[in-house]
Amino acid sequence: MGIIQTIKNFFTRSRYAMTAQSLGKITEHPKIMVSSDEYERIENNVRYYAGRFDKVKYKDSNGTQQVRDFNHLPIGRTAAKKIASLVFNEQAEIKIDDKNADAFLSETLKNDRFNKNFERYLESCLALGGLAMRPYVDDDKVRVSFIQAPVFFPLQTNTQDVSSAAIVTKSTKVVNKKLMYYTLIEIHEWKNSLDYFITNELYESEDAGRVGSRVPLNVIYEDLKDVVKVDNVTRPLFTYLKPPGMNNRDINSPLGLSIFDNAKTTIDFINTTYDEFMWEVKMGQRRVAVPSQTVKTEYDQNGDMITTRKEFDVGHNVYEQFDSGLDEGIKIIDLTTPIRSDDYIKAINEGLSLFEMQLGVSAGMFTFDGHSMKTATEIVSENSDTYQMRNSIVALVEQSLKELVVSIFELARAYDLYNGQVPDIDDISINLDDGVFTDRNAELDYWIKVVNAGFGTQLQAIEKVLNVTPEKAKAIKGEIDNETVDAVNRSEEDISVYGE
Repeated sequence: MGIIQTIKNFFTRSRYAMTAQSLGKITEHPKIMVSSDEYERIENNVRYYAGRFDKVKYKDSNGTQQVRDFNHLPIGRTAAKKIASLVFNEQAEIKIDDKNADAFLSETLKNDRFNKNFERYLESCLALGGLAMRPYVDDDKVRVSFIQAPVFFPLQTNTQDVSSAAIVTKSTKVVNKKLMYYTLIEIHEWKNSLDYFITNELYESEDAGRVGSRVPLNVIYEDLKDVVKVDNVTRPLFTYLKPPGMNNRDINSPLGLSIFDNAKTTIDFINTTYDEFMWEVKMGQRRVAVPSQTVKTEYDQNGDMITTRKEFDVGHNVYEQFDSGLDEGIKIIDLTTPIRSDDYIKAINEGLSLFEMQLGVSAGMFTFDGHSMKTATEIVSENSDTYQMRNSIVALVEQSLKELVVSIFELARAYDLYNGQVPDIDDISINLDDGVFTDRNAELDYWIKVVNAGFGTQLQAIEKVLNVTPEKAKAIKGEIDNETVDAVNRSEEDISVYGE
C-alpha cells in the first residue's frame, strides 16, 4: 500500500471517527430495528441445535467437587433435520415456462449444487427461525449465498415481507502481531421506494465480543465499494424464509421462530431425564460394603501413614475375599440396586409425545416403536398432522424460491449474463415431491373413477397422478394419442386420405 493511499486511509478513518460509528453489538446500529432480545433468543436456539449444554457439577461420596458432561439427546437437530427432509430433497424441481429461461436456470442451479445445499440450510432455517438467500456473481456465474439467522438483521418490513436488511460477515486478520476482529455490515435498502442501494460498512475491534469502530473497506476488502446502486430490480436481491406461524415471543418482530422455540422446557425435561437415566446406569454397577480390615492404607518411605481410602483398588469391579484373622471371616454385603430402566424410558417417551404435540406433528413421529408395519394409506392417515405442517412450510418455501429465481435473473441481466426476459413469479413452477405421504395406487384408482364418471378430464388425471405441469400433461397425452393411433391397423386407402 503506497504512502498516498495510507494518507487517504488516515483521513477516511478520521471521517468515520467523527461520525462516532463505534458499536458494541450489531443491534446498536441506528438502521437495525430489531431488539437485542430477539438475537439472544436466536443464540439460545443455536445452543439447543448444537447441543451445547453446561457441565454437571456434583460431589462424590468423599465430598469432593466433581464435574462431568451433561448427557443429552439431539432433539432440536433431529426434529429440524427430519422435517426439512420431508419438505425438500434433491429430487425437487424448479421449472420455467420459457425454454431459454428454464435452460439458464437449470444450468445455474446445477453448477451451484443448489438442491443439495438448500436441503441442508432448510434444516438451519427450521432450527434457528429463519434463512435468507442472496444471489451473487462469481467468475461470470450466478451463485446463491445462504445467510443464516444469527447474521441477518431486518431494517424495514411490511406486513408481508422483509424489504431491507443488513447481512453480517465476520473475519480476522493479524495486524502488528495482534489478532484483530472485523465485521462487515452489508446493508440492502430502498431509497425513495424506487432506487436500490447496497452500502458496505467495515468495523474493527481488538475484542471478539465487540463490533468495534468503523474503518475503510480496503483494510480487508480491496475491491469493495462503500455504496453500490443496483438498477432495474423490482424486488430485494435477497429473499427471507421463516417457519410458519406467529412470533409469539415478540409479536412486532419480523423474525420467525424456531420450530422448537416453544418446546424448550420439554427438551430440558427429556434431556434431564435422559441424563439421570444414563448416570443411574453408570452408577448401577456392582457395589459392596466391606469391613474396615480391607481399607487400603498408604505409607511413605519412612513408614508413616499418608492416608486411608475407603475403597479397594481403583478400577476393580470384582473383589476377592481374604482372611482377616477372625473366625467368622470377612462379610461383604451386596449394596447393588436395580436400575429403573422401565420408568425412565416411559418418562422419556412421555416427554417425546409432548414434544410432538408442541411441534404440531403426528403422534409417533419420534416415539415410533418399530414393531408394526403399515400400508401407505395408513401412513397418510396417521401422519395427517405432519402432512398439514409440511404443507404450511412448503407454501412458504415455494414462494421464497420463486422470489429467489426472479432475483437470480435480475442480477444476471445486470451483469449481462442473461439477455432474455425476467420471468414472472406466475411463470415459475416448484415441484416438491410428497411421495412419502402419497399412496400412488390409491390416487390412481381415484382419478380413474373420476374420469370414468365424467367428473374430470384425462389431462387433469395425468397432471395429478404424475405430478406434472399442465403443459407437460398435454405433451404426455399427445404422445399417448399418437401411440394409440399408430397401434391401429390402417388400410392403404385410409392412409392416402388422412395421411400417416
